[in-house]
Amino acid sequence: MLDIHKIRAEFPILSQKVNGKPLVYFDNGATSQKPQVVIDAISKYYQEINANIHRGVHTLSQLATDAYEISRVKIQHHINAKLLHEVLFTSGTTHGINLVANGFASILKPGDEVLVSALEHHSNIVPWQMLCEKTGAILKVIPMTQSGELNITAYESLLSDKTKIVTVNHISNALGTINPIKHMIEKAHAVGAAVLIDGAQAVPHLKPDVQDLDCDFYAFSGHKMCGPTGTGILYGKESWLNKLPPYQGGGEMIKEVTFEKTTYADLPHKFEAGTPNIAGGIVLGTAVDYMNSVGFENIQQQENKLLAHATKQLLEIEGLRIYGTGKEKASVISFNIDGIHPYDIGSIIDKLGIAVRTGHHCTQPIMNYFEIPGTVRASFSFYNTKEEIDLMVEAVKKAKTMLS
Repeated sequence: MLDIHKIRAEFPILSQKVNGKPLVYFDNGATSQKPQVVIDAISKYYQEINANIHRGVHTLSQLATDAYEISRVKIQHHINAKLLHEVLFTSGTTHGINLVANGFASILKPGDEVLVSALEHHSNIVPWQMLCEKTGAILKVIPMTQSGELNITAYESLLSDKTKIVTVNHISNALGTINPIKHMIEKAHAVGAAVLIDGAQAVPHLKPDVQDLDCDFYAFSGHKMCGPTGTGILYGKESWLNKLPPYQGGGEMIKEVTFEKTTYADLPHKFEAGTPNIAGGIVLGTAVDYMNSVGFENIQQQENKLLAHATKQLLEIEGLRIYGTGKEKASVISFNIDGIHPYDIGSIIDKLGIAVRTGHHCTQPIMNYFEIPGTVRASFSFYNTKEEIDLMVEAVKKAKTMLS
Protein backbone atom coordinates (compact mmCIF):
# COMPACT_ATOMS: atom_id res chain seq x y z
CA MET A 1 0.00 0.00 0.00
CA LEU A 2 1.14 3.52 -0.77
CA ASP A 3 1.66 6.17 1.86
CA ILE A 4 -0.19 8.71 -0.24
CA HIS A 5 0.71 11.67 1.97
CA LYS A 6 4.40 10.84 1.69
CA ILE A 7 4.09 10.36 -2.06
CA ARG A 8 2.31 13.67 -2.57
CA ALA A 9 4.93 15.50 -0.49
CA GLU A 10 7.52 14.37 -3.05
CA PHE A 11 5.79 16.41 -5.81
CA PRO A 12 6.24 20.15 -5.10
CA ILE A 13 3.62 21.31 -7.60
CA LEU A 14 0.82 19.40 -5.88
CA SER A 15 0.91 21.71 -2.85
CA GLN A 16 0.25 24.88 -4.79
CA LYS A 17 -3.03 26.69 -5.44
CA VAL A 18 -4.62 27.50 -8.78
CA ASN A 19 -7.20 30.27 -8.98
CA GLY A 20 -7.14 30.39 -5.19
CA LYS A 21 -8.06 26.71 -4.85
CA PRO A 22 -5.85 23.68 -4.06
CA LEU A 23 -4.61 22.21 -7.34
CA VAL A 24 -6.35 19.00 -8.40
CA TYR A 25 -4.28 17.72 -11.31
CA PHE A 26 -6.19 15.26 -13.51
CA ASP A 27 -4.32 15.84 -16.79
CA ASN A 28 -1.78 13.07 -16.30
CA GLY A 29 -2.52 11.60 -19.74
CA ALA A 30 -1.01 14.75 -21.25
CA THR A 31 1.98 14.87 -18.92
CA SER A 32 2.73 13.72 -15.39
CA GLN A 33 4.04 15.88 -12.59
CA LYS A 34 7.68 15.51 -11.49
CA PRO A 35 8.98 14.41 -8.08
CA GLN A 36 11.67 16.42 -6.33
CA VAL A 37 14.28 13.73 -7.03
CA VAL A 38 13.78 14.25 -10.78
CA ILE A 39 13.87 18.04 -10.49
CA ASP A 40 17.05 17.82 -8.42
CA ALA A 41 18.70 15.44 -10.90
CA ILE A 42 18.23 17.93 -13.75
CA SER A 43 19.89 20.68 -11.71
CA LYS A 44 22.67 18.33 -10.58
CA TYR A 45 23.64 17.50 -14.17
CA TYR A 46 23.99 21.16 -15.17
CA GLN A 47 25.75 22.11 -11.95
CA GLU A 48 28.25 19.25 -11.82
CA ILE A 49 28.86 17.34 -15.09
CA ASN A 50 27.53 19.44 -17.96
CA ALA A 51 29.51 18.35 -21.04
CA ASN A 52 28.94 16.75 -24.41
CA ILE A 53 29.02 12.95 -24.47
CA HIS A 54 30.83 10.19 -26.36
CA ARG A 55 33.34 12.56 -27.93
CA GLY A 56 35.54 13.94 -25.20
CA VAL A 57 38.52 12.55 -23.30
CA HIS A 58 38.21 15.12 -20.54
CA THR A 59 36.76 14.19 -17.18
CA LEU A 60 33.42 15.97 -17.43
CA SER A 61 32.69 14.40 -20.81
CA GLN A 62 33.49 10.96 -19.47
CA LEU A 63 31.29 11.49 -16.39
CA ALA A 64 28.38 12.70 -18.54
CA THR A 65 28.84 9.79 -20.96
CA ASP A 66 28.86 7.28 -18.12
CA ALA A 67 25.70 8.77 -16.59
CA TYR A 68 23.93 8.75 -19.97
CA GLU A 69 24.84 5.15 -20.72
CA ILE A 70 23.94 4.03 -17.18
CA SER A 71 20.48 5.45 -17.87
CA ARG A 72 20.27 3.34 -21.03
CA VAL A 73 21.09 0.25 -18.95
CA LYS A 74 18.36 1.14 -16.43
CA ILE A 75 15.81 1.41 -19.23
CA GLN A 76 17.00 -1.84 -20.81
CA HIS A 77 16.32 -3.63 -17.53
CA HIS A 78 13.04 -1.80 -17.00
CA ILE A 79 11.52 -2.96 -20.30
CA ASN A 80 13.48 -6.25 -20.34
CA ALA A 81 15.18 -5.63 -23.70
CA LYS A 82 17.49 -8.49 -24.61
CA LEU A 83 20.33 -6.24 -25.80
CA LEU A 84 21.46 -2.83 -24.63
CA HIS A 85 21.81 -1.47 -28.16
CA GLU A 86 18.14 -2.22 -28.83
CA VAL A 87 17.35 0.82 -26.62
CA LEU A 88 17.42 4.11 -28.56
CA PHE A 89 17.06 7.53 -26.97
CA THR A 90 14.54 9.76 -28.75
CA SER A 91 12.73 13.02 -28.05
CA GLY A 92 9.51 11.14 -27.39
CA THR A 93 6.98 8.68 -28.77
CA THR A 94 6.31 10.76 -31.89
CA HIS A 95 10.03 10.75 -32.76
CA GLY A 96 10.22 6.98 -32.32
CA ILE A 97 7.20 6.29 -34.53
CA ASN A 98 8.47 8.60 -37.26
CA LEU A 99 11.89 6.92 -37.12
CA VAL A 100 10.32 3.52 -37.84
CA ALA A 101 7.91 4.84 -40.47
CA ASN A 102 10.77 6.57 -42.26
CA GLY A 103 12.76 3.33 -42.23
CA PHE A 104 9.89 1.36 -43.75
CA ALA A 105 9.92 3.68 -46.77
CA SER A 106 12.83 1.59 -48.03
CA ILE A 107 10.93 -1.67 -47.43
CA LEU A 108 7.37 -1.10 -48.66
CA LYS A 109 6.24 -1.30 -52.25
CA PRO A 110 2.92 -0.44 -53.95
CA GLY A 111 0.13 -2.76 -52.78
CA ASP A 112 1.72 -3.59 -49.43
CA GLU A 113 -0.51 -2.93 -46.45
CA VAL A 114 -0.07 -1.05 -43.17
CA LEU A 115 -2.59 -1.70 -40.39
CA VAL A 116 -3.39 0.98 -37.82
CA SER A 117 -6.14 0.88 -35.24
CA ALA A 118 -9.13 3.19 -34.95
CA LEU A 119 -7.98 4.05 -31.40
CA GLU A 120 -4.74 5.74 -32.38
CA HIS A 121 -3.35 9.14 -31.44
CA HIS A 122 -2.64 11.30 -34.49
CA SER A 123 1.08 10.64 -33.91
CA ASN A 124 0.44 7.00 -34.78
CA ILE A 125 -1.72 7.78 -37.81
CA VAL A 126 -0.14 10.65 -39.72
CA PRO A 127 3.39 9.15 -40.13
CA TRP A 128 1.86 6.01 -41.67
CA GLN A 129 -0.36 8.05 -44.01
CA MET A 130 2.74 9.92 -45.14
CA LEU A 131 4.56 6.61 -45.60
CA CYS A 132 1.74 5.16 -47.71
CA GLU A 133 1.61 8.29 -49.88
CA LYS A 134 5.34 7.99 -50.45
CA THR A 135 5.45 4.25 -51.21
CA GLY A 136 2.06 3.39 -52.69
CA ALA A 137 1.27 1.12 -49.76
CA ILE A 138 -2.32 0.92 -48.52
CA LEU A 139 -3.40 2.03 -45.04
CA LYS A 140 -6.07 -0.17 -43.47
CA VAL A 141 -7.89 0.52 -40.21
CA ILE A 142 -8.71 -1.96 -37.45
CA PRO A 143 -12.27 -0.97 -36.44
CA MET A 144 -13.50 -0.22 -32.91
CA THR A 145 -16.72 -0.97 -31.06
CA GLN A 146 -19.16 1.22 -29.12
CA SER A 147 -17.43 0.19 -25.90
CA GLY A 148 -14.18 1.66 -27.19
CA GLU A 149 -12.49 -1.71 -27.74
CA LEU A 150 -10.89 -2.98 -30.92
CA ASN A 151 -12.81 -5.50 -33.02
CA ILE A 152 -10.28 -8.32 -32.84
CA THR A 153 -12.23 -10.59 -35.20
CA ALA A 154 -12.12 -7.85 -37.83
CA TYR A 155 -8.41 -7.34 -37.11
CA GLU A 156 -7.65 -11.00 -37.76
CA SER A 157 -9.58 -10.90 -41.03
CA LEU A 158 -7.58 -7.85 -42.19
CA LEU A 159 -4.25 -9.63 -41.74
CA SER A 160 -2.72 -11.18 -44.85
CA ASP A 161 0.61 -11.75 -46.54
CA LYS A 162 0.27 -8.17 -47.82
CA THR A 163 0.42 -6.84 -44.24
CA LYS A 164 3.95 -5.55 -43.60
CA ILE A 165 3.51 -3.70 -40.31
CA VAL A 166 0.79 -3.36 -37.67
CA THR A 167 0.90 -0.31 -35.42
CA VAL A 168 -1.33 -0.03 -32.36
CA ASN A 169 -1.31 1.65 -28.99
CA HIS A 170 -0.93 -0.34 -25.79
CA ILE A 171 -3.43 1.93 -24.03
CA SER A 172 -5.75 4.48 -25.66
CA ASN A 173 -5.04 8.04 -24.55
CA ALA A 174 -8.63 9.14 -25.19
CA LEU A 175 -10.58 6.20 -23.75
CA GLY A 176 -8.17 4.33 -21.46
CA THR A 177 -8.75 1.02 -23.27
CA ILE A 178 -5.98 -1.53 -22.70
CA ASN A 179 -5.55 -3.36 -25.99
CA PRO A 180 -4.81 -7.12 -26.19
CA ILE A 181 -1.47 -6.43 -27.81
CA LYS A 182 0.22 -9.76 -27.03
CA HIS A 183 -2.49 -11.60 -28.95
CA MET A 184 -2.35 -9.02 -31.75
CA ILE A 185 1.43 -9.35 -32.04
CA GLU A 186 1.18 -13.14 -32.26
CA LYS A 187 -1.41 -12.93 -35.03
CA ALA A 188 0.61 -10.35 -36.98
CA HIS A 189 3.77 -12.42 -36.77
CA ALA A 190 1.86 -15.42 -38.12
CA VAL A 191 1.52 -13.57 -41.46
CA GLY A 192 5.08 -12.22 -41.36
CA ALA A 193 4.19 -8.65 -40.34
CA ALA A 194 6.20 -6.48 -37.96
CA VAL A 195 4.48 -4.77 -35.01
CA LEU A 196 5.07 -1.34 -33.47
CA ILE A 197 3.47 -0.61 -30.11
CA ASP A 198 2.80 2.99 -29.06
CA GLY A 199 3.41 2.69 -25.32
CA ALA A 200 3.12 6.39 -24.43
CA GLN A 201 0.02 5.90 -22.26
CA ALA A 202 1.06 2.50 -20.91
CA VAL A 203 4.41 3.22 -19.27
CA PRO A 204 2.97 5.40 -16.46
CA HIS A 205 0.79 2.48 -15.37
CA LEU A 206 2.70 -0.73 -16.06
CA LYS A 207 6.10 -2.22 -16.91
CA PRO A 208 6.17 -3.46 -20.50
CA ASP A 209 8.19 -6.65 -21.01
CA VAL A 210 9.21 -6.37 -24.65
CA GLN A 211 10.61 -9.90 -24.80
CA ASP A 212 7.42 -11.40 -23.39
CA LEU A 213 5.29 -9.29 -25.73
CA ASP A 214 7.62 -10.18 -28.63
CA CYS A 215 6.93 -6.79 -30.25
CA ASP A 216 9.32 -5.58 -32.92
CA PHE A 217 9.20 -1.95 -31.80
CA TYR A 218 7.95 -0.24 -28.63
CA ALA A 219 7.95 3.57 -28.37
CA PHE A 220 7.26 5.71 -25.32
CA SER A 221 7.85 9.15 -23.80
CA GLY A 222 9.59 10.08 -20.56
CA HIS A 223 7.39 13.02 -19.59
CA LYS A 224 4.32 10.88 -18.95
CA MET A 225 6.16 8.74 -16.39
CA CYS A 226 7.55 11.45 -14.08
CA GLY A 227 10.49 12.20 -16.39
CA PRO A 228 11.52 15.34 -18.31
CA THR A 229 9.82 16.58 -21.45
CA GLY A 230 11.67 16.03 -24.72
CA THR A 231 12.75 12.52 -23.75
CA GLY A 232 11.71 9.12 -24.98
CA ILE A 233 12.73 5.62 -25.93
CA LEU A 234 12.36 3.48 -29.01
CA TYR A 235 12.97 -0.19 -28.42
CA GLY A 236 13.61 -2.16 -31.57
CA LYS A 237 14.67 -5.75 -32.13
CA GLU A 238 18.29 -5.85 -33.26
CA SER A 239 17.40 -7.55 -36.55
CA TRP A 240 14.96 -4.78 -37.47
CA LEU A 241 17.23 -1.92 -36.39
CA ASN A 242 20.03 -3.34 -38.51
CA LYS A 243 17.64 -3.56 -41.47
CA LEU A 244 16.32 0.02 -41.28
CA PRO A 245 18.35 2.94 -42.70
CA PRO A 246 19.32 5.87 -40.46
CA TYR A 247 16.58 8.41 -39.81
CA GLN A 248 18.87 11.45 -39.64
CA GLY A 249 22.39 12.18 -40.77
CA GLY A 250 24.98 14.06 -38.74
CA GLY A 251 27.53 13.67 -36.02
CA GLU A 252 27.69 10.62 -33.75
CA MET A 253 25.83 8.31 -36.17
CA ILE A 254 28.80 7.84 -38.48
CA LYS A 255 31.74 5.48 -38.55
CA GLU A 256 33.69 7.21 -41.34
CA VAL A 257 32.91 10.16 -43.61
CA THR A 258 34.48 11.12 -46.91
CA PHE A 259 32.94 13.17 -49.70
CA GLU A 260 32.68 9.97 -51.70
CA LYS A 261 31.01 7.73 -49.08
CA THR A 262 29.84 7.59 -45.47
CA THR A 263 29.64 4.45 -43.37
CA TYR A 264 27.34 4.38 -40.37
CA ALA A 265 28.05 3.66 -36.74
CA ASP A 266 26.88 0.52 -35.02
CA LEU A 267 23.69 0.39 -32.96
CA PRO A 268 22.42 2.32 -31.11
CA HIS A 269 24.43 5.32 -32.41
CA LYS A 270 23.26 4.76 -36.00
CA PHE A 271 19.92 6.30 -34.96
CA GLU A 272 21.19 8.92 -32.49
CA ALA A 273 22.53 11.75 -34.68
CA GLY A 274 23.69 14.99 -33.11
CA THR A 275 23.96 16.15 -29.54
CA PRO A 276 21.04 14.58 -27.66
CA ASN A 277 19.04 15.85 -24.71
CA ILE A 278 21.82 14.69 -22.38
CA ALA A 279 20.29 15.94 -19.14
CA GLY A 280 16.92 14.53 -20.17
CA GLY A 281 18.35 11.12 -21.02
CA ILE A 282 20.20 10.87 -17.72
CA VAL A 283 17.20 12.03 -15.70
CA LEU A 284 14.85 9.65 -17.53
CA GLY A 285 16.83 6.94 -15.76
CA THR A 286 16.18 8.75 -12.47
CA ALA A 287 12.44 8.79 -13.23
CA VAL A 288 12.47 5.06 -14.01
CA ASP A 289 14.21 4.43 -10.68
CA TYR A 290 11.58 6.53 -8.91
CA MET A 291 8.64 4.73 -10.53
CA ASN A 292 10.14 1.37 -9.61
CA SER A 293 10.70 2.52 -6.03
CA VAL A 294 6.98 3.32 -5.80
CA GLY A 295 6.24 -0.08 -7.36
CA PHE A 296 4.00 -0.77 -10.32
CA GLU A 297 1.78 -3.14 -8.33
CA ASN A 298 1.15 -0.30 -5.89
CA ILE A 299 0.59 2.12 -8.76
CA GLN A 300 -1.98 -0.16 -10.38
CA GLN A 301 -3.84 -0.81 -7.12
CA GLN A 302 -4.11 2.90 -6.36
CA GLU A 303 -5.14 3.86 -9.86
CA ASN A 304 -7.73 1.06 -10.11
CA LYS A 305 -9.34 2.33 -6.90
CA LEU A 306 -9.39 5.87 -8.28
CA LEU A 307 -10.91 4.70 -11.58
CA ALA A 308 -13.66 2.72 -9.84
CA HIS A 309 -14.49 5.58 -7.46
CA ALA A 310 -14.57 8.23 -10.19
CA THR A 311 -16.66 6.07 -12.52
CA LYS A 312 -19.28 5.46 -9.83
CA GLN A 313 -19.44 9.09 -8.72
CA LEU A 314 -19.61 10.57 -12.23
CA LEU A 315 -22.31 8.19 -13.45
CA GLU A 316 -24.59 9.49 -10.70
CA ILE A 317 -24.72 12.83 -12.55
CA GLU A 318 -27.81 12.88 -14.74
CA GLY A 319 -27.06 13.17 -18.46
CA LEU A 320 -23.38 12.24 -18.09
CA ARG A 321 -22.00 9.64 -20.50
CA ILE A 322 -18.61 7.95 -20.24
CA TYR A 323 -16.88 7.04 -23.50
CA GLY A 324 -14.66 3.98 -23.26
CA THR A 325 -16.29 1.24 -21.22
CA GLY A 326 -14.05 -1.69 -22.11
CA LYS A 327 -13.36 -4.52 -19.69
CA GLU A 328 -9.66 -3.66 -19.51
CA LYS A 329 -9.06 0.02 -18.75
CA ALA A 330 -6.38 2.28 -17.38
CA SER A 331 -7.19 5.20 -15.08
CA VAL A 332 -8.67 7.48 -17.75
CA ILE A 333 -12.28 8.68 -17.96
CA SER A 334 -13.63 10.59 -20.97
CA PHE A 335 -17.12 11.99 -20.52
CA ASN A 336 -19.69 14.48 -21.73
CA ILE A 337 -22.91 15.89 -20.31
CA ASP A 338 -25.91 16.11 -22.63
CA GLY A 339 -26.26 19.52 -24.24
CA ILE A 340 -23.04 20.98 -22.81
CA HIS A 341 -19.80 21.51 -24.74
CA PRO A 342 -16.80 19.85 -23.02
CA TYR A 343 -14.74 23.05 -23.30
CA ASP A 344 -17.28 24.91 -21.20
CA ILE A 345 -17.12 22.30 -18.44
CA GLY A 346 -13.32 22.34 -18.47
CA SER A 347 -13.17 26.13 -18.29
CA ILE A 348 -15.53 26.37 -15.33
CA ILE A 349 -13.95 23.64 -13.23
CA ASP A 350 -10.52 25.15 -13.88
CA LYS A 351 -11.70 28.17 -11.92
CA LEU A 352 -12.25 25.73 -9.04
CA GLY A 353 -8.68 24.42 -9.27
CA ILE A 354 -9.48 21.26 -11.27
CA ALA A 355 -7.12 20.56 -14.19
CA VAL A 356 -8.63 18.26 -16.83
CA ARG A 357 -8.19 18.06 -20.59
CA THR A 358 -10.95 18.96 -23.05
CA GLY A 359 -11.12 18.49 -26.81
CA HIS A 360 -10.45 15.67 -29.23
CA HIS A 361 -7.19 14.59 -27.52
CA CYS A 362 -5.44 14.20 -30.90
CA THR A 363 -7.86 11.37 -31.68
CA GLN A 364 -10.30 12.95 -34.12
CA PRO A 365 -11.26 9.58 -35.70
CA ILE A 366 -12.51 8.40 -32.28
CA MET A 367 -14.57 11.57 -31.82
CA ASN A 368 -15.97 11.20 -35.35
CA TYR A 369 -16.96 7.62 -34.55
CA PHE A 370 -18.98 8.78 -31.54
CA GLU A 371 -20.20 11.88 -33.46
CA ILE A 372 -19.02 14.31 -30.79
CA PRO A 373 -16.70 17.35 -30.91
CA GLY A 374 -14.62 16.09 -28.00
CA THR A 375 -14.80 15.04 -24.37
CA VAL A 376 -13.75 16.05 -20.91
CA ARG A 377 -10.89 13.74 -19.99
CA ALA A 378 -9.84 13.11 -16.41
CA SER A 379 -6.68 11.02 -16.22
CA PHE A 380 -5.46 9.87 -12.81
CA SER A 381 -2.02 9.03 -11.45
CA PHE A 382 -0.91 7.19 -8.33
CA TYR A 383 -0.40 10.48 -6.49
CA ASN A 384 -4.07 11.43 -6.84
CA THR A 385 -6.70 10.75 -4.17
CA LYS A 386 -10.39 9.89 -3.80
CA GLU A 387 -10.87 13.23 -2.06
CA GLU A 388 -9.63 14.99 -5.19
CA ILE A 389 -12.10 13.00 -7.28
CA ASP A 390 -14.90 14.12 -4.97
CA LEU A 391 -13.83 17.73 -5.51
CA MET A 392 -13.91 17.20 -9.27
CA VAL A 393 -17.37 15.62 -9.16
CA GLU A 394 -18.75 18.54 -7.15
CA ALA A 395 -17.13 20.97 -9.58
CA VAL A 396 -18.70 19.17 -12.55
CA LYS A 397 -22.10 19.34 -10.85
CA LYS A 398 -21.65 23.09 -10.34
CA ALA A 399 -20.63 23.50 -13.98
CA LYS A 400 -23.70 21.56 -15.11
CA THR A 401 -25.99 23.77 -13.01
CA MET A 402 -24.41 26.94 -14.40
CA LEU A 403 -24.53 25.77 -18.02
CA SER A 404 -27.94 24.07 -18.11
